[in-house]
Amino acid sequence: MTSILADRIGGSVYERGDDGFDAAAAGFNLAFHPEPDMVARAASVADIVETVRFARAARMRIAVQGAGHGAESPIDAGLLLNTSALDHLHVDPEARIATIGAGVRWKPVYYAAAPYGLAPVTGSSADVGAAGYLLGGGVGPLARSHGFSSDYVTGFTVVTGEGDVVEATADQNPDLFWALRGGKYGLGVVTEMRVRLVELTSVYGGSFFVDTPDIERMLRSWIDWTHGADDRVTTSVQAVTYPPLPGVPAQLRDRRLLSVRFAFPGDPAEGERLLAPLRAAAPVYVDRMGELPATELGTIHNDPPDPIPYYVHGTMLERVDQGLATAFLEVVGADSPFFASEIRHLGAATNRDVPGGSAVGGRENDYVTAFISGQPDLFATAAPAEAARWDTVAAPWISPVNNANLVSQPITRDRVDSCWPDDIRERLTQVRRRYDPDGVTLGWWEP
Repeated sequence: MTSILADRIGGSVYERGDDGFDAAAAGFNLAFHPEPDMVARAASVADIVETVRFARAARMRIAVQGAGHGAESPIDAGLLLNTSALDHLHVDPEARIATIGAGVRWKPVYYAAAPYGLAPVTGSSADVGAAGYLLGGGVGPLARSHGFSSDYVTGFTVVTGEGDVVEATADQNPDLFWALRGGKYGLGVVTEMRVRLVELTSVYGGSFFVDTPDIERMLRSWIDWTHGADDRVTTSVQAVTYPPLPGVPAQLRDRRLLSVRFAFPGDPAEGERLLAPLRAAAPVYVDRMGELPATELGTIHNDPPDPIPYYVHGTMLERVDQGLATAFLEVVGADSPFFASEIRHLGAATNRDVPGGSAVGGRENDYVTAFISGQPDLFATAAPAEAARWDTVAAPWISPVNNANLVSQPITRDRVDSCWPDDIRERLTQVRRRYDPDGVTLGWWEP
């Protein structure tokens, strides 16, 4: 079968055991070692068309991988389609549109837009692939001021589950356009996106840390502060235990701290004023706040740029209060299997849908949590057990609707279904049946 597909595409095709198979299949999360039946590394849109048609005829499911951040469960069968070679990027400064290939990560987009005083609205990491991130909605350091990142997409080029190339915009295939902005999976293979850029050269932002004795005071103060926060400010807190490794700054090494992350896309003096109540809430141990160029938005959260093994459990919250703070503190203690535990403040612009609507799940929620373990020996035992405990103790605050980019582990049918309210999920099912009637591109998202 490999030779049949290899004869039809200009890219490369691998079976298990072939040289190059592991590199072509590898994702960002090293906890998973993909073992599909085949890997196709596409070199063009035509390659994707042929690969989809081949898979459909062979009754194989396709999992799509660009930058590799998407897969959160094992891939042990089917065909893995690697789109990383589709890395074309063009910025039209007059139209303020970036045309982004399916293999592009956000960092090159930052730097291509910056000379024109423009920036993309992206997530917390500049190293995440644009396509997979946008398909789930996407929230980052500008979430409250600018909304979900998918709100800025003006068009997609897609290879459907039947192997046809179509455009999805507000005017062409509008039902598919609606679904791709938040629907995440089963909608074909995105080969290109057109994304609206915003005028932005810098932000007042960064992070500051408080030491262990002040974690509770800072957390409770931040929760109260968010209830009246300016809509232009996006913040989050993360309880993190830093390992005693050479790459970790000396003042953070082997310490348990609470990081407060802050982003304000406006005048630094105004940002300083808005931040002042948080700074005064507890003694600041390390201060990394200041004016940042828009190209450095990814440093606010400082997510790891290189592949690592990790287990993540994410939930969206309908609200927070001091009872939620108590529940959070129960789970993030010194003996927690999670080295990093985060609450992000959403709301404001993320609550407002785009004209014509979109399939983003969880838009009504104002907070999201993520718990991260980096110890592989805990991924099958302590980490899921503590995640389940969080779901129990935080049940009064956890929203029944999650988001496809935030759900993470464990991937179960119930958790996947929870990524959208009933009306959006039912409409997505109809759109998937229209553009991928055989479910070829359901991939790893089908538990």
